[in-house]
Amino acid sequence: MAFIKKPFRRLHEGGASEADTYIDLAELNFENEGGSLGEPAEHLVKVAEVYRYEDIADLTTHVYNGNILLVDYTSLASDDLALKRITAELKSAVRDSGGDVAVVGKNLLCATPAGIKIDRAKIKGAF
Repeated sequence: MAFIKKPFRRLHEGGASEADTYIDLAELNFENEGGSLGEPAEHLVKVAEVYRYEDIADLTTHVYNGNILLVDYTSLASDDLALKRITAELKSAVRDSGGDVAVVGKNLLCATPAGIKIDRAKIKGAF
């Protein structure tokens, strides 16, 4: 029983476990963040969440403006009709701008402007 009591004793005595320690990435500041020498970026990667079909009209303007768009459609994953309408709208915007669109993860779409293509082959790490 001593092997079971020992880990619990450390937690009870106030020792922090690995799950209790973390780094908040939002609080980190890096030098030259946002481009070299403080220059504004010409194109951006925009991350968006879609909750209803009407949200997509505002998002397609980002693709037309030359930005890469990552769309999280988790809230609509069970609504097949809304999902088909959203993907059709994104495909239309990408076709008009000469870009590319693909599913890149579970409930995640990527839409790119002209000149940027999405590689559908996944890079897998070593086990």
